Amino acid sequence: MKRRPQLSLDQLEAGVLSGDRAVLGRAVTLLESQRADHRQQASALLTRLMPRTGGSHRVGITGTPGVGKSTLIERLGLDLVEAGHRVAVLAIDPSSSRTGGSILGDKTRMTRLSNHPAAFIRPSPTAGTLGGVAARTRETLLLMEAAGFDVVLVETVGVGQSETLVAEMTDCFVVLLLAGAGDELQGIKRGILEVAEVLAVNKADGANAGPADRAAQAYRMAMHTLHPADAPWLPPVLTCSGQSGAGLDALWAEVQRHRASLQASGGLQRRRQAQAGRWMWDLLEDRLREALRAHPAVAAALPAIEAAVQAGSLPPTAAADRLLSAFSGRKAEALRGRSRPWPWTRAA
Repeated sequence: MKRRPQLSLDQLEAGVLSGDRAVLGRAVTLLESQRADHRQQASALLTRLMPRTGGSHRVGITGTPGVGKSTLIERLGLDLVEAGHRVAVLAIDPSSSRTGGSILGDKTRMTRLSNHPAAFIRPSPTAGTLGGVAARTRETLLLMEAAGFDVVLVETVGVGQSETLVAEMTDCFVVLLLAGAGDELQGIKRGILEVAEVLAVNKADGANAGPADRAAQAYRMAMHTLHPADAPWLPPVLTCSGQSGAGLDALWAEVQRHRASLQASGGLQRRRQAQAGRWMWDLLEDRLREALRAHPAVAAALPAIEAAVQAGSLPPTAAADRLLSAFSGRKAEALRGRSRPWPWTRAA
């Protein structure tokens, strides 16, 4: 099979800025590459595109498996493109390296939206780590903005740490919920509710409409408990149906109201500045970890040190000191006496 010629930096930049879907896909693939030369080209491309980024409404959407995220996102996305928006959907699935395709299944389920000329759907492979997927998704988000997509929906397909990562790269974090038997709050982690900015009980149609209303009331009470009365934003709780489309207008109106509230207080700019800082530290930590493992002295010492830790003959603290000493070429005692934190230790 004949390989496609590699695009130059100028061709990539021009293609992304013009919204060329084929070039945009190749640019995202470039960002996901682990090759050193691809990384350099991707970094150069992002640097060129940065002045054209930042203009989208970044919305994170999460929910447990079965909550109906794909159906709701497709219906919401179709409503938005019909209203004149250009919509990109980025999906994060921390389990994809094990299951081999649950994200791609999401794209398959959103066939109508993926075929719309004003929409673009892209799954994010983990490359084995959530940190890696977060970095790729953040970079892809910037590409989408430079390509003119004014709404970027970031979906977390899995549960757990991915939810926090999505909350840290978006302007508004939407949590989808289901009405269930018994205690409506059963199984919902407090941490997710604390970072949620809009909550929506999905599948509120047919015989499930009544239970959904009761579930929403329970979550409203929980929100009042979690947030002080004078909080600048009390997350609203709505009911909706991704299947019928009922309540999606109200859901998007609340997402827009949240953005207006952030803009009025200057919180949107502060939020994005803080996110950019965290992104820098995440990248630095990832790359220092890679450099540590690739260092010849560390690679030579690591098997014996790791075996000693596993055998219980060497404390992990001492093992870390020895590896850092091998990496830096300095004595472990001097390293422990540093008055400043390691460069990969995130500042508070």
